[in-house]
Amino acid sequence: MSGVAGIVLAAGAGRRFGMPKALVEYRGTLLVDRAAQVLAAGGCAPIVVVLGAAADEVRERAALTGVTVVINPDWPTGMGSSLRAALDALAPTDATAALVLPVDMPGIGPEAVRRVAAHASPTALAAAAHHGIRSHPVLLGRRHWAGASQAATGDAGARGYLKDREVTLLSCDDVSEGFDIDRPEDLDPVDP
Repeated sequence: MSGVAGIVLAAGAGRRFGMPKALVEYRGTLLVDRAAQVLAAGGCAPIVVVLGAAADEVRERAALTGVTVVINPDWPTGMGSSLRAALDALAPTDATAALVLPVDMPGIGPEAVRRVAAHASPTALAAAAHHGIRSHPVLLGRRHWAGASQAATGDAGARGYLKDREVTLLSCDDVSEGFDIDRPEDLDPVDP
């Protein structure tokens, strides 16, 4: 599994939540740190964290230990620009693939990361599945980075690129929960 980079998409303003989700505390840890820690514990390196909204405050409050922080000046345009910024930052590395995890999915743990990352190759497209539906993390083999970047617009991230391609789905219901946090009341729906 060596050569699998991790990407945390944490640039959004969290309009529905009322604040940037990177700054939301979940069980004693900021979501941005939790996501980076999960990727690291799952074996990803290097790890790129993309910030945008309130980037200075996130850098001040978050530990961001052992990660490369990338600031996305175009964050208001949506997740697509953050994915492009992360893949651009990883281009000079020798990573075989990148594992993408949005900041607002604290039910994803290291075992789900390891399960998806185990399928890494330059041509791989894989993702965790929760209740039979494609979820996160999503694995993008290096040969897909240019296409995924080109297709990444608005809030879709790689969704448009993946839509017409075969993606290996790996059931992770036994090791993770696929919920995301959109509003404060979503903070503790289950015990991951």
